[in-house]
Amino acid sequence: MGKPDTRRLDREIQQTERKLKAVRERELWPLDGRERRAILRAVAGGAYSLHRGNGTARADRQMDTAWQAAETRLSAEIEALRTERQRVVNEAAAAKAAKKSSGWW
Repeated sequence: MGKPDTRRLDREIQQTERKLKAVRERELWPLDGRERRAILRAVAGGAYSLHRGNGTARADRQMDTAWQAAETRLSAEIEALRTERQRVVNEAAAAKAAKKSSGWW
């Protein structure tokens, strides 16, 4: 029995880490539809508020909250993928140990 096949999980972890980095740099492409709508709604609300001569503090808070929610979601995804990868590795190690111990000298 060779090494466990974790290529798919490794690729997904790497892709999700790229998305998290992009969210931290305030790029829109990794956001899902709900998060994208929240950001654009806050931008539109801030523009309207600014046009009326009011401050944009509320819109800024809404945008910060939306970005933070996206970061939290992606961090949780990364953690879940890493946990799944570790489970696969542990299962492969247990199978290898069982195979070694069941054979005779």
